[in-house]
Amino acid sequence: MISSVHNSKVQAVRRLQSQARERHKDQAFVVEGVRLCEEALEAGWIARQAFFTDALDERGQALIRGLAERNTPTEQVSQAVMEAMSETESPQGVLVVVSRQTLPLPPNPDFLLILDSLRDPGNLGTILRTALAAGVQGVLLAPGCADPWAGKVLRAAMGAHFRLPIHSLKWPDIRGIVKGSGGPLNVYLAEVAGGIPYSQADFCAPMALIVGGEAAGAGSDARTLADEKVRIPMPGGSESLNAGIAASILLFEVVRQREK
Repeated sequence: MISSVHNSKVQAVRRLQSQARERHKDQAFVVEGVRLCEEALEAGWIARQAFFTDALDERGQALIRGLAERNTPTEQVSQAVMEAMSETESPQGVLVVVSRQTLPLPPNPDFLLILDSLRDPGNLGTILRTALAAGVQGVLLAPGCADPWAGKVLRAAMGAHFRLPIHSLKWPDIRGIVKGSGGPLNVYLAEVAGGIPYSQADFCAPMALIVGGEAAGAGSDARTLADEKVRIPMPGGSESLNAGIAASILLFEVVRQREK
C-alpha cells in the first residue's frame, strides 16, 4: 500500500490533476470515480495506472479486477493519499490515469459546435455533455477555452469525452474544417442581441454553431467566420444566459428542426 503523499507516483498524479501543461506533455489525464472509469474502459480508452482504497464497494472492486485482467498496474493507497490525489471533496476510492486520444471527425460533418474563449470548466463540461446528447458530430475548441481534459470538465461532461470528437484548434484550422472541400457549412454565431431569433434559423442544412465565452462573448475571428447571427429571445428582460444553458437551447433546436 502507498501511504506517503511524497511517493513519486502520487506526485505524478497530482501534477496531472493541476497542470494542463503536464497533461499535454504526458498525453494523459485523470479520471475519478467508478462510473467515469467504467465509461472510459467501455469506450475502449487505455488505462495506464489505477489507484484504489479498501473502501471500494463491490462494483468498484469489480472495476479494479477488470483493470488487473487487462494488465493495468493497480496500486492500493491509503485514504489520506487518495484525498491528496483527488480533486473532489469526497473521493469515491478509485482514480485512473488514462491515455489521451482524439476521436476523428466524420469526413463530411453536418452538425458541429465551435466554442470560443469558453474559460469556465463547469460550463465547458456541461456543454460537452449536452453536445453528445444532441448528436453533435464534433466540438472544435478555439484558443482561449478551458483545458477539456481538466478534472472539473471531465466530471461535468459525465463521460462525453469518450464518445465525442473534441479538437483544440487554431482559427485557420477551424475555418478549413467548416469551409473546406467536404462542403461548406452554414456557420451561425450565438449573440445576446442582434441577429434572427433562433427558431427562424434553418438548422436543417449542414451547419456549425459558434458559442462564445461567458464574459466577452465571441471574438473577432468567430465573427469573421460566421455567416449569420442568432439570438435567444428573452422577454423577461435578462441581460444574458449562462453559456451552458444557451448552448443547450440552441443545440436542441437543431434536434427539434431535424426531427420535424
